[in-house]
Amino acid sequence: MIRIITFIAMWVAMLCTHLLNAQVPQDSVLPSDVYFKIKRLQEDKKNIIELEKDKLKEKVQEIHDLEDDSEITTEEAATRKQEAARETALNIENKTAIIDNRIELLRRGEDFELESFQDDTFAIKVGKSYYRDIDDFFEVVFNGKHRKMRYDRRTYSDIFFAVGLNNTIIEDQSLEDTPYQIGGSRFFELGWMWSSRVFKETNFLRIRYGFSFQFNGINPKDNMYFVDTGEETVLQEFPENLKKSKLRMDNLVFPVFFEMGPSKKIEKEDYFRYSTYNKFKFGLGGYAGFNISTRQKLKFKQNGEHIKQKLKGGYNTSSFIYGVAAYIGAGDTSLYLKYDLNPVFKDAAVKQNNISLGLRFDL
Repeated sequence: MIRIITFIAMWVAMLCTHLLNAQVPQDSVLPSDVYFKIKRLQEDKKNIIELEKDKLKEKVQEIHDLEDDSEITTEEAATRKQEAARETALNIENKTAIIDNRIELLRRGEDFELESFQDDTFAIKVGKSYYRDIDDFFEVVFNGKHRKMRYDRRTYSDIFFAVGLNNTIIEDQSLEDTPYQIGGSRFFELGWMWSSRVFKETNFLRIRYGFSFQFNGINPKDNMYFVDTGEETVLQEFPENLKKSKLRMDNLVFPVFFEMGPSKKIEKEDYFRYSTYNKFKFGLGGYAGFNISTRQKLKFKQNGEHIKQKLKGGYNTSSFIYGVAAYIGAGDTSLYLKYDLNPVFKDAAVKQNNISLGLRFDL
């Protein structure tokens, strides 16, 4: 079996090396647009080879599993592995030949693009996102099919993250008197959002929706830490000198925003887009979800030894999370404010609500 696998690996490796080394040095003197087309095609060629090699590994493993389960004999397994290697080599040769032929046409000043030339392929031709104020947009190739650009694309998606200060609003108490550190208590949020144009003929109003993970931390002052008494969670003084005391609540929420702001309409022959690049925007909405984890982190020194404790528990924090949020900014960066309408701790003598203020970045 080792000889068979070695033979397969050597066969495919020699073919791949031959195909990848088939570069012609005169590409550097071609027009820049043709040169970069050829470079992209050469990258596609490498991707095809890697994909076929991965498929071969899976086939060989499947055959090996059948042999181990005594469903096929050792001789039949060897025959199937050789046939799989032969098919892989032919697939690589046939598929890369299509790309090689197109490269040669480009070098002679002609071009011929196939709509589909690969199976089980996934590739992204990177440009700028379509809502930017430029002519080049993403092109996606997958499952052997080229996705044509839609005339009107009303929905897009992106990743966002936010970071900033975190604290609580306590009933009948000003923020200045909070028992938590104002600078030391922070939050972080990471999520995925879709944005859809509400009206057909204007992009002034968009609805944004998705999901995100919120990590809200509050750091008590004055050597205090959180204690779950069974009935409620309260602050008590720690018996040692605390270097760090932090309670972190991790939430999975589903935000919905109405976003308003101007945009620029970009019209081309076969499509149009609305660009919000560097444009003012204002979003107002809310979120709802669940608390998925609560933990307390303590750092202190005891008998000359540095100790770190991570205490995971419920701490009577609210299981259902819901609140309101808003952001205002330009382009990808906004000032972001969110406020939990649910109390931080259930059955607490004094109601506390989490509040966060920071910067939000749409990527």
